[in-house]
Amino acid sequence: MTCNGRETVNATTAEIEARLAGGAPDVELLLAEVSGETLRLFIDHPQGVRFEHCELVTRLLGDYHERYVIEVSSPGEDRPLTKPQHFRRFLGHRARVRLREERGGHKSLTGELVGASDEEVTIAAGDGVVTIPYTQIARSNLVPGD
Repeated sequence: MTCNGRETVNATTAEIEARLAGGAPDVELLLAEVSGETLRLFIDHPQGVRFEHCELVTRLLGDYHERYVIEVSSPGEDRPLTKPQHFRRFLGHRARVRLREERGGHKSLTGELVGASDEEVTIAAGDGVVTIPYTQIARSNLVPGD
């Protein structure tokens, strides 16, 4: 994805989060991805995601149907980690972190989440303990099995 593509997804994410805050305040947007003509959303809810939550989010984003096919789902076991609070919530769990190209290609680290501040996450991986600024993370998710 190009930088402009990231900016578009970031703007779309911010707009979707604002709509959810007004129409479905208990629903959290974990990740928004654009793939071709598909807008894929992963959402969460304190009592778990039900079909009704997916329906509500789809209804709140009705005008997006003009540009995208919308897919709304729960995060699953390999839930995405996109915000500092997600990393903090899952300290002690295994996660996979893929780094942006600027940091030497699409390097991926898998290990235990051992620290998370507002600026960076710390992972105990095979190479030792590594601290990674969020700005260097392209994508991250939990590794099922914990």
